[in-house]
Amino acid sequence: MQPPQTMDFSSNPQLKLAYEFVQYTGRNVFLTGKAGTGKTTFLHYIKKHSTKRAVVVAPTGVAAINAGGVTIHSFFQIAPGLFLPDVQIHNAEGEENQQRVSKIKIDIMRSLDLLIIDEISMVRADLLDAIDQILRRFRHNSKPFGGVQLLLIGDLQQLAPVVKDDERDLLARYYQSTFFFGSHALQKTEYISVELKHIYRQSDQDFIDLLNRVRDNRLDLPTLEKLNSRFQAGILAGDNPGYITLTTHNYQAQQINESRLGRLNGKAEYFYAKLSGEFPETSYPTENELVLKKGAQVMFVKNDISPEKLFYNGKIGQVVDIDDDIIYVECDGDEDTIPVVPLTWENRRYNLDPVTKEITEQIIGTFTQYPLKLAWAITIHKSQGLTFERAIIDAEAAFAHGQVYVALSRCKNIEGMILSSKISTYSIKNDNSVAGFNQNVARNQPDEKVLKQAQFEFQLGLLHDMFDFSNIRKLAYTMQKQVLENVNILNSFLPTKAKAFVDNLNAGFYDVGMKFSNEINRHAQATGLVEQNQVLQERLIKAVGYYLPKLEAELREPLATFDLDCDNKQVSKALNDLRKKMEWELQIKHDSMSSCTAGFTTPLFLEAKAKAAIESPEDRRRMKSKPAQKAVSKEDEESNHPQLIELLRQWRNVAAEQLNLPIYTILPRKTMVQISNQLPANFAALRKIHGMGKVKTEKFGTDIISIVLEYCANNDLKPSYEKTETLDLKPKEPVKNSKEVSYEMFMGGKTIAEIAEERKFVASTILGHLTHYVQTGDIKVTQLVPQEKVDLISNFYSNSEDTSMNAAKEALGNKVDYADIKVVLAHLAFLEANG
Repeated sequence: MQPPQTMDFSSNPQLKLAYEFVQYTGRNVFLTGKAGTGKTTFLHYIKKHSTKRAVVVAPTGVAAINAGGVTIHSFFQIAPGLFLPDVQIHNAEGEENQQRVSKIKIDIMRSLDLLIIDEISMVRADLLDAIDQILRRFRHNSKPFGGVQLLLIGDLQQLAPVVKDDERDLLARYYQSTFFFGSHALQKTEYISVELKHIYRQSDQDFIDLLNRVRDNRLDLPTLEKLNSRFQAGILAGDNPGYITLTTHNYQAQQINESRLGRLNGKAEYFYAKLSGEFPETSYPTENELVLKKGAQVMFVKNDISPEKLFYNGKIGQVVDIDDDIIYVECDGDEDTIPVVPLTWENRRYNLDPVTKEITEQIIGTFTQYPLKLAWAITIHKSQGLTFERAIIDAEAAFAHGQVYVALSRCKNIEGMILSSKISTYSIKNDNSVAGFNQNVARNQPDEKVLKQAQFEFQLGLLHDMFDFSNIRKLAYTMQKQVLENVNILNSFLPTKAKAFVDNLNAGFYDVGMKFSNEINRHAQATGLVEQNQVLQERLIKAVGYYLPKLEAELREPLATFDLDCDNKQVSKALNDLRKKMEWELQIKHDSMSSCTAGFTTPLFLEAKAKAAIESPEDRRRMKSKPAQKAVSKEDEESNHPQLIELLRQWRNVAAEQLNLPIYTILPRKTMVQISNQLPANFAALRKIHGMGKVKTEKFGTDIISIVLEYCANNDLKPSYEKTETLDLKPKEPVKNSKEVSYEMFMGGKTIAEIAEERKFVASTILGHLTHYVQTGDIKVTQLVPQEKVDLISNFYSNSEDTSMNAAKEALGNKVDYADIKVVLAHLAFLEANG
C-alpha cells in the first residue's frame, strides 16, 4: 500500500495520508493548506500515479491550463450563471443539458472514478451542486455526485468565489455559504479534510507565524507593528529594480507597467503569440501581444522544462538583449544570462481511447509565446501560486476575502517585502463562515485509523453494489406496470414475459443477493480488508460462479427478446428506454462479477466496471456482429418474418412524414404482423388483411406489395395470391428487379417525383430503392440529401448512443425528415463497410 517513491512522503505525513485516501478509498477529500505547502505539486503527482480513472477541472481557463485539465463549464457543458436547486441546468446554448451532453462526455462520466477540482476556493456552492446534478443523471441518481470520488484542492483563505451583488441575495435563499462547502450535495457525503502543514515557500518561522495570523484573522498589536515596519511612503513613485508591485486592480498594474516601459529608451519590440486549434482568449496564460524593450523588468510565467531548470514561474529579471528569436534575461544571483525562446501551452480535451477505453488527454489547441511578461506590477489575483524574492504590496484598496493574505504570502521572507500603504485590521477581509469551517477542519484531521476504516468500507461497498439488484428490480417493476397499462397495443406475449422476468429477478437474484450481502458482512468482520480475507474471497468466487450463468440465461437473454414495438411512439420509447437501462445495469453486473472469478482486487474490479459503463449493450452487439443491412429493432414473436416488419415500418414512417399523417393511420403494427405472415402478392390478398380497406389498398397497395415481393424474392419465399373477381384494382405486374429499374431511371436523369409518377409508386418507395444504391456506393449521398443535412445527421450518430431513426428525428426535429435520416444511415453503413 506504499505510494510510489518518486515523491518523498516521509517529511510530510499529511501528503502521504491524502494520497492514500484518494488512492485506496472512496471518500471525498478536501486537500487544503497554506500558501506554499505543495497542493499543486500533489495534484500533478496524483494525475501521474493514481490508478483511478480521473479528470481534472478548474473554475477558470487559466487555472485549468496550469492544472493540466479543462474548465468545469466546458467539461460538463454548462454555461456561466446561477444554478439554483429548483432550476434545470442549461448549457451555453441555453438548452437543457440533458439534451446536449456529447456521447464521449457521457461515457467518460459513466466510467469516472475520481474528479479532481483545483482552485476549489473559487467554486461556488451552487456550481458544485450543478456538477452533482449532471453526474447523478449519467451515473447513480441516488448517490451524491453519482458515486464519483472528489478531490477538492485549494485554500479557502485565498481567493473567494465571484458573487455579483444581484446574485448574493438570491443565493442566500438556498445556501448558508456561497463557498463550496455550502453545497447541499457535498454535505450529504462523509468527506474528509486534510490540511498540509509543511511550508516549502517560506523558511523563516517568524514570518510564517505572521502570515498565519493574517490568514486566520488573529492580528494583534505586535504582529501589526511588525508588518507595518515594512511600510515605505512613496515607494510606488520611485524605481525599484528587482521588485514587483502587487495591486488589487488590473488597471493599476497595467498603468504601472506601461509607464515604466515608456520611460526606457530604445525601440519597443513586439512579439505575437502563435495560436493553433482551440485556445479561447480567457485561457491565455500570458500576453497575446508582448511588448518589450531592453532594460524592461520581466517575470517568467512558466517553469523551465529543460534539465538545466534555469527559471521558474514567478522569477524576476531584466531584459538585457534581444537578438533575432532569442530574448536574453539577467536575474539577480545568476552568473549567466538566460536565453529565452518561445514555449508552448496546451489546451486539452478529455477523450476515450477507442481500443483500451482509457481516458486520454487530447491536445486541441496550443498557445506559443515567450514565457515572459512585464513585471513592474501584477494583480494579486494573477499572482496566486507564484513566489517572489522581492515584492511591493499595494493592498490599500483590498476588496475581497483573502486578498491581503494572498499578496503577503507570495513573498519568501519579510525582508523582501515592502508595503506601499500600512495594513490595518480593516484591510484584512475574512468570511466568518470560512473561519468556522477552517477551525472544524483543524479539529477533525483524519488519522491512520480513519484511513483503514475508509478503505475497508470502500472495498465492502463495491461488493455490496455488485450483488445489489434493487435498481434493476425497480426498473423491471416500472416496465411491468407500463406493459399492463398498455396491454391492448403491445405484443400479446409481453405481459407473461414481463411477469416471468420480474419473478426470476426477485427469487433468483434480488432475494439471494440480499442474503449474500448479509453473509459478506458476517465474513468481513473477521479480518481487515476484503482483499486479505481468504474466507470471504472463497465465498465470493463461489457466488460469482453461481450468478454469472444465471445472469445470462435468466435475465440478459430473455430481456433481449422482449418485443416493445407499438403504434404509440411514447409508450414504445419509454419501454425501450427502460430496457436499455436494465441491459446496461446487467452488463455492469456481469463484467464486475467476471473480474472476480479468481478473487476480488480493487484495481481490476474498478477497471472492469468502468469499461462496462462505457460500452453500451448496442455497441457490443454491433461489434460482435456487423450485418450487411440494418437489423430489425427487436424480434417480433407474432411474426414469421421480423425483417419484413422492419422494412414495412421504415416505409411507413417515411410515408407518414411525407403525407403528414399519424403512422397508425397508414399501417398499424398488427396489420404489419399479418402482412409479414401472409405475404400478400396482389390487391385481393392484401384486402383480406385486417386494417387494409379499399381506400388504403388503392393508395398504398402498390408500395406494400412491391416490398413483399422483393422480400420474398430475396429470401426464396412463395408469396400468397388471391383471385380478383369483382375487385377492379389492377396490381402492378411484379418487377423482378424493382430497385434496378428505379436506379436506371434516376441515373437517366429523372427525378424521384417523376419516377414515382411513372411507376405508380409513392415517392418514399422510390427513395427506398435509391437508398440501397447509396449503401453500395453507386449513388453519392449528396445526390439525394443536401450536404448540410448529411453533416447534421452524421454528427448526431457520432455522438449518440441511440442509433434508431426515431432518436435522430426527435433530437433534430424539423431540420431533417425520416427520408433524410434513412439515406444518411445507408451512407454511414457504406463508409463503415469500406473503412
